[in-house]
Amino acid sequence: MSTAKSYAAFDTSTPLGPYTLQRREPGPRDVVIDIHFCGICHTDLHFVKNDLGMSRYPLVPGHEIAGVVEAVGREVQGFHVGDRVGVGCLVNSCRTCPSCLDSEEQYCPQPVYTYGGDDRDGTMTQGGYSTQVVVDQDFVLHIPDALPLDKAAPLLCAGITLYSPLRTWKAGPGTRVAIVGLGGLGHMGVKIAAALGADVTVISTSESKREDAMRLGAKSFLLAKDTEAVAPAVGGFDLILNTISAISEINNQLALLAKDGTMVMLGVVPEPMPVACLPLIFGRKRLAGSLIGGLAETQEMLDFCGEHGLGADIELIPADRINDAYERMLKSDVRYRFVIDVKTM
Repeated sequence: MSTAKSYAAFDTSTPLGPYTLQRREPGPRDVVIDIHFCGICHTDLHFVKNDLGMSRYPLVPGHEIAGVVEAVGREVQGFHVGDRVGVGCLVNSCRTCPSCLDSEEQYCPQPVYTYGGDDRDGTMTQGGYSTQVVVDQDFVLHIPDALPLDKAAPLLCAGITLYSPLRTWKAGPGTRVAIVGLGGLGHMGVKIAAALGADVTVISTSESKREDAMRLGAKSFLLAKDTEAVAPAVGGFDLILNTISAISEINNQLALLAKDGTMVMLGVVPEPMPVACLPLIFGRKRLAGSLIGGLAETQEMLDFCGEHGLGADIELIPADRINDAYERMLKSDVRYRFVIDVKTM
């Protein structure tokens, strides 16, 4: 085993702090990655606080990992020392279920998540707030040279979380897409949807996001609480991507869908939300969900972002500011993704 520096949560209430982490001994199919950057996702906060009731401690969060290959096992193909690589939300799956066979490992009934999961050696997986990680080659991704590693890190979760539903529901020229919430997820949705050729609108509770929405590629902006401005948009969208990680007015948003339109829930909201069935029935509308993407689709997303220069808008922070970043994230005080400079550990 090798030793890595990391930052870990030790319970639900104390701040994250330095932790010496033991990584597993690399096997013949493993890639050893020297982590350079790791994005901070809202899901990290949910797991640190045990909002989903499945956390174990000490817990090293982080599933937006970007770095460089340090070593490879003797059976590894396609990766070499020095390659620029990334790791997202998964580090293993059953490999045999229908979802895995369809290259949609994110829907495997036995996923192994990058942190908080059960690794193949019986230990708990630990994430990217760390200087090193050991990952099976099948769950390592190539990061295009056109993308800076720090701006690429959030693509491993935020990028694919938006890319997958945009592809699934065939966003492109002639498609009217609304992005609800302009945060870590939403800002990537605007960039990707615009690059796909869709007509993009941002719906936000903050007027201060208007200028950024247009800069990122939106053609219009709606202030959610401005009922007069929103009224003409009723029935005006083919696809709405809701990125809010809190209870929101989803019934008002459903009214904005055109006939046969779809609203996709992407933000993790632990609490249930009431849904009125009449807007669904009288417009043949759909309320759906989507979870990241499989490995093949994630590589496709990285290549697409590399081709179009779509890195995340980030605020790079040293490791000793992780707890401050969590507090600011709760206040939506980041534009638009915190990324940890791992060399500061």
